[in-house]
Amino acid sequence: MVYYDRMKEITEAIQASDYALRCLNNASKSLDSARNWGIYDMFGGGTISTLIKHSKMSDSKYYMEQARFALMSLKKELMDVNVLTDLKLETGGFLEFADFFCDGFLVDWVVQGRINDARWKISNTIYEVENIRRQLQREIV
Repeated sequence: MVYYDRMKEITEAIQASDYALRCLNNASKSLDSARNWGIYDMFGGGTISTLIKHSKMSDSKYYMEQARFALMSLKKELMDVNVLTDLKLETGGFLEFADFFCDGFLVDWVVQGRINDARWKISNTIYEVENIRRQLQREIV
């Protein structure tokens, strides 16, 4: 019975990691789009590209919040199988106010840097979750 319970907990942890990966990948794709619009905005895009970029950044924030909750759920599931981890997703702000009201190359460049930082952090978190998932998968086989 103990073996069955452990396998059940591992399966739940794998499912939680799958959901976290879906959320993280959605955030990554959304940030890629925001980055692309940001590049266009930096090199002469104008108000429309700024609005589209901010729409993509807003989408990214939504997906990052989903990912944050998914990671909390994954951490709880990992505790059930005695796997301790420090998974977290800290991405900081995007300077939206400054970008809207001080639209210029320098502010666009700073916002672009924030987008790239968030993309890097999400990429690292995806890597960590994939590694955890592989470890869990080995225990089932």
